[in-house]
Formats: sequence, C-alpha cells, structure tokens
Amino acid sequence: MSTNDDFRKRTLARLDSIRSHLQTSPRTGRLSGKVCVITGVGSLKGIGRATAILFAHEGARHLYLSDFDSTNLPSLKETIEKSYPDVKVTTVQADAADETAVSNLCKQALQDEGRLDVFFANAGVSSAKPLSQVSADQFMNLMRINTLSCFLAVKHASEAMKKTNYSRGKEHSGGSIILTASVAGLRSGAGPTDYSASKSAVNSIAQTAAYQLSHTDIRVNSICPGLIETGMTSVMFEHARSRGNEAKIGQLNPLGRYGLPQEIANVALFLASDESSYVNAQNWAVDGGLSGSHPVVPGKLA
Repeated sequence: MSTNDDFRKRTLARLDSIRSHLQTSPRTGRLSGKVCVITGVGSLKGIGRATAILFAHEGARHLYLSDFDSTNLPSLKETIEKSYPDVKVTTVQADAADETAVSNLCKQALQDEGRLDVFFANAGVSSAKPLSQVSADQFMNLMRINTLSCFLAVKHASEAMKKTNYSRGKEHSGGSIILTASVAGLRSGAGPTDYSASKSAVNSIAQTAAYQLSHTDIRVNSICPGLIETGMTSVMFEHARSRGNEAKIGQLNPLGRYGLPQEIANVALFLASDESSYVNAQNWAVDGGLSGSHPVVPGKLA
C-alpha cells in the first residue's frame, strides 16, 4: 500500500470515529444545569444540530433550539429526547436576524428557567458569487443574516445573562456567548468578498463586545471553521465525490483533510463550559491548520 493510500485509509477511519464518538463517550456533565440557546440547528448535516446533540449529551438542563426553516426541528427534538430524556428541549421557528425573535428567545429562557447561561449564534448562509455579480441588496442581506444575527445575540443574550436568580442557583452575572464566524473572516482566500466581510464583522463583534461587557463574567468568542462537510458545502462535496476527487478535499491544510460538524461542536462545548472560564474575545480557527500559514508549495519548506 502506498503512503498516500495508507494516509487516506487512516483519514477515513478517523472521520468515521468522529461521527460516531457519542455512541461510546461517557456523559461527563460538562454543561450540567446550564440553559442554552442555539440558532441555526435546521440542517441535518449542520454544526448547529451536532452541537445541540453534544450539549444534550453533556447534560444541559434546557436547550432552546431555533432555525428559520422549521422542517427538521421536530426530528431533532425527538432525537435528543429519545437519547437524553433528562434534557428539556424547546424548538422555536424564528429568524435569527429578527430582533423581536431573538429578544423573545432570551425572555423565554428567563421565564421558564430563571437564567440563561449559553447562547450559540450559529445561524448563517454562504455565497458563491464573484464580486461583480453581487448586488447591493444581496450584500446587505448576507450581512443581515450572518452579522446582524450575531449582534442581536450578543445584545439580548448578555442582558439576560446579567440577570441573577438565587432560587435557580445563579447568584452572579455570567455566561458564554459563542458566534459562528469563519476562517474567511480572518484573511483572504477562504471565501468570496461578501461572505468574508460578514464573517470578519462577526469576529470583530466577538472582540469588541467582550470589552463592552467587562466585569460581567460574560465571555464572547467566535469559532472560525475551515472546510467542514455540512449542508452548506454539500454541493462541493458531492461534485468532488462524483469525480473521484474526495481525497483532495482539504488537502491544503497540514492535516490533509476536511472537518466534520462534530469537530466544531466540540469547540463550542469547550467554550460553553466552565473549562473555558479564562477564554474571552477570541476568534478560534478550527481549520486543520489552514490559517496558520501563508500559501506554501507542497513538499517545500513552510
């Protein structure tokens, strides 16, 4: 077997292990007692769905799960309640870029549970048009969905997280707000101009909001995924597989592979948990190392 074949075999085995890891992983209670909101959970192959299931696995008290498209919300609720009957699940069809809807999500958590601990603003869309073909309206719509949604999450979740409730075990202000950005928001080369601009703004919101919320014990961080196999990227993956080129997907990063939603969910779990209590105002690249270097010629010195 060639070196490339051996690497490919190990990579596929690794991906299969990641997809199925919850089947054998013990529940450690890393989110025990926490009330969490996650937006953008509708895709069957998405980061939001993977994160919702992982948060349930780790003992979240109550999950408020939202998406603009309600089609897959009932099945997600059923999946979680079947495997984790101790976790409360509330699904809400809502536009993550609508201020009233976001405000109501946070208010509902306070009304039901008396506290809000985690808000994962994951809703977003992609684009693939070249600069010359993007209209002003299309640009602003992308900014609305990808960026305004994160601004509203920070604005309203932080207010809810400041609320104390002794009867529910929350004696002090505090919480974790997590925003889904992208490596395209870190530098050029990972997405078109409109999409990259929207995600760059998300990264800025994470950093500036953290300082606006100084001394509240509310942390704000963004996750910057690289190439992840989700519903958003499915067309590219299907095209590559139809041509027998799947092995080339992700070849530009030093791990030499693409990532899975579960791998982003693992980072979201860390940021949501108390284990990340000193992590704040960061833009976390989760991209197999892609953003760690300027372009290099394979086989040459980096």
